Amino acid sequence: MTLDPVTLQVMANALRAVAEEMEAALVRSAFSPNIKERRDCSTAIFDAEGRMVVQSASIPVHLGAMPEAVAAVRARGAAPGEVWVVNDPYRGGTHLPDLTTISAVPVGGRTAAYAVVRAHHADVGGMAPGSMPAGSRELVQEGLVIPPVRLVAGGEPVTDVMDLLLANTRTPGEREGDLRAQLAAHRLAERRLAEVAARHGAATVEAALTDLLEYAERRTRAAIAAMPDGTYAAAEALEGDGVAEGDLTIRVAVTIAGDRMRVDFTGTDPTGPGNCNCPPSVTRSAVYFVVRCLTDPDIPASTGAFRPVEVVAPPGTLVNAAPPAAVAGGNVETSSRIVDVVFAALGGAVDVPAQGQGTMNNLTIGGAGFTYYETIGGGQGASSAADGPSAVHVAMSNTLNTPVEALETAYPLRVEAYRVRRGSGGAGARRGGDGVERRIRMLADAEASVIAERRGRGPSGRAGGGDGAPGRTTLDGGELPAKWRGRVRAGQVLGIETPGGGGHGAPPRGA
Repeated sequence: MTLDPVTLQVMANALRAVAEEMEAALVRSAFSPNIKERRDCSTAIFDAEGRMVVQSASIPVHLGAMPEAVAAVRARGAAPGEVWVVNDPYRGGTHLPDLTTISAVPVGGRTAAYAVVRAHHADVGGMAPGSMPAGSRELVQEGLVIPPVRLVAGGEPVTDVMDLLLANTRTPGEREGDLRAQLAAHRLAERRLAEVAARHGAATVEAALTDLLEYAERRTRAAIAAMPDGTYAAAEALEGDGVAEGDLTIRVAVTIAGDRMRVDFTGTDPTGPGNCNCPPSVTRSAVYFVVRCLTDPDIPASTGAFRPVEVVAPPGTLVNAAPPAAVAGGNVETSSRIVDVVFAALGGAVDVPAQGQGTMNNLTIGGAGFTYYETIGGGQGASSAADGPSAVHVAMSNTLNTPVEALETAYPLRVEAYRVRRGSGGAGARRGGDGVERRIRMLADAEASVIAERRGRGPSGRAGGGDGAPGRTTLDGGELPAKWRGRVRAGQVLGIETPGGGGHGAPPRGA
């Protein structure tokens, strides 16, 4: 059964609405500010073969990683009435705080789809509060590693599994609330897909799940075919990984041949001793994000859209790590630099913007009974058509901020400054966006961790535009390295100044 174009669009919007409503239910039900305020979560619908069909407009780094998580659960024989949970980065996860829940959804009496919810939990154990420790050297230091296991069986929670998860976190009440919010999103998905099937027919739903993949593939191939054939190379360096102090280099060669793209990371540095390593699922996510940016944004973010893209990530490198390598920073920082390097390479073929801040400025503070985690926005790079936006999340992060009122209500912290970092964007015919400044005073003794980039070198301008200002991290005014972890005392002030984006085009004379 093949759907006509009108019916296909109707079904595309219906399925996308299910994914969007799942996210809304999760956000409104969650306990933690990290989900209900920052919206550090994603939801999606997959077909019966485990291929992503639609995703909520949420976190780009989840784009390429969700399918592997679904594949891992399908391999275990997931059935309707069950919800599975997994966070193992080497079985489809990203990093350990991202807990992914997956359920098989029946339509017309058999499994026709999978509902997927991924949410960043503020603590899943490990060597430091928040489970994002700068300087971790192996995966088990970063938290509880969860292979695919049933969280719900026969429609009822598996209390032994829930108890085990909650026993390995510093904030069990908050974790249980967030997990139950994820389960609520799964119940909603099953109801809504049943309603769509009742309205349009089960056969139409199943046909839509297949046809949407083919539609997305056709449109992506057409967009790639419009790019000039050739091979385009670039390199970018990470500013250490919290253990190794020297640069760690990512190299890429992007080949466009007709309607296909090959992204080859051969030559990238080996896996590092710290936690800025990427499992291959995260590397693919970063590449797919760039492809989405350079093709039509109306193309569904699906497995079909990425069929024309081949990602070559040599094993044992920064972009294809293996157990027991630590990965907490790879998901957030290395993924951002992969975006930068792939954009830089494709800048030889098509018009791309100047570099954005290139970091998520990960800040974790935890103490007795609380864990605060946030990624902090900065400057976006300017394009040939417009100035870069200021104080926004860039590239692989698409979260919101934690409002000052919510932060101070939930944690023993006081925000003493939160403002745009004026003048930090690069000069140019189009100016780069400005970063932000956030200063937080400790109201209790705690442990803090910062995983960031762009502290030594600012984001690059393009076509004669100036570079953005590099970021800074300070404790009571004293400079800290890009990756840092340590004790902080009540009364101390931790400051984050995020990078500005690069400018585009030579600045006007006299500017």
